[in-house]
Amino acid sequence: MFSKRTDWSLTTNRFTQALADARAAGAEVLDLTVSNPTRADLHFDQMTILGSLNSSGVLDYDPQAKGVLSARQAVAAYYQNDHKLVVDPESIVLTTSTSEGYSYVFRLLCNVGDEILVPKPSYPLFEFLADLQDVLLVPYPLLYDHGWQIDLPSLNRALTPRTRAVVVVHPNNPTGSYASGAEIASLNRFCKENGLALIVDEVFLDYRHDRVLHPSFARNDGVLTFTLSGLSKVSGLPQMKVAWVITSGPEIEKREALARVEMIADTYLSMNAPLQLATPTLLDQRRQIQPQLLNRVRANLHQFRRQLLRQQTCTALGVEGGWYVVLRVPVVQSDEDLTIDLLRKAAVLVHPGHFYDFPVDGYLVLSLITPTAIFEEGVRRILAHVNG
Repeated sequence: MFSKRTDWSLTTNRFTQALADARAAGAEVLDLTVSNPTRADLHFDQMTILGSLNSSGVLDYDPQAKGVLSARQAVAAYYQNDHKLVVDPESIVLTTSTSEGYSYVFRLLCNVGDEILVPKPSYPLFEFLADLQDVLLVPYPLLYDHGWQIDLPSLNRALTPRTRAVVVVHPNNPTGSYASGAEIASLNRFCKENGLALIVDEVFLDYRHDRVLHPSFARNDGVLTFTLSGLSKVSGLPQMKVAWVITSGPEIEKREALARVEMIADTYLSMNAPLQLATPTLLDQRRQIQPQLLNRVRANLHQFRRQLLRQQTCTALGVEGGWYVVLRVPVVQSDEDLTIDLLRKAAVLVHPGHFYDFPVDGYLVLSLITPTAIFEEGVRRILAHVNG
């Protein structure tokens, strides 16, 4: 009765069941997996955000496949102001989420059974998106040696006649690593030589820990490139479903791709008028939200490193940007067993590394936007448990 593309295992895993049991028992769990900024004890300008949705224009239906021009101009202005890039609003297509943006690009580039190269470790959403679009994912590893690097030789080993694109997450989630200038040049060369596109997820681009401006791919012209981002992270507003795909690259390929993406978007017309009209105001909210999030991230990271100095068992992996940090722990049990023990014995919730496709055990992933007092106490309990 059901399609093979939705033939996922829907049984509850041990980790999820342990969390459900703890909450059912009324345990006060310190959650160090917080990813929702609207529930991270931040201050939002409620009047401005709500007021942005109150426009007489919402009463008029004006379907535009790429999205209304005022919203696309606001996105272009964001890149010019914050990233020193001139982006043509006509190269921008609005979507309700980056997930929808991925689906547009996968549909554009791939026939059934075609392949996309994706980094690992990385965010686990890709697998479900690929299944729904009948696309196969082929991993290429990120390697850690005094910092994260793309294993560039592995791209050649993963290449097949059905490869259509390479996904880059910039900075990667959860490793927090940006693609370096040398890696960007190598990716462009690899894609050009093999007729591939680049798909670049930049949702965490603004959250740089070192205050150094890392370049966006939004004007990458070496090969056909699709750059994705949205309000969820840029303005800390995941409930305001506005995202975008920027198309760049050689002019002929770019023009053909944009025409096809516009037709895909026109088929669905998923963007709603209130949020499109509110986009300039909501995007401007980044000026209030990003400083709060960056202060939280930096304070937690500082406290995290201070606590690590007091013991010798665990270490932190280097991180350049984003909202997460990876803790390296001794491998005396599986990551899943360790996180369940932490939940049951220390009342702390963290994610095991295998959630993000770390290839071996010994990694925990912690959210740096967790309220500071909770984060500090949670890290103390983790280190006490592991060292004990």
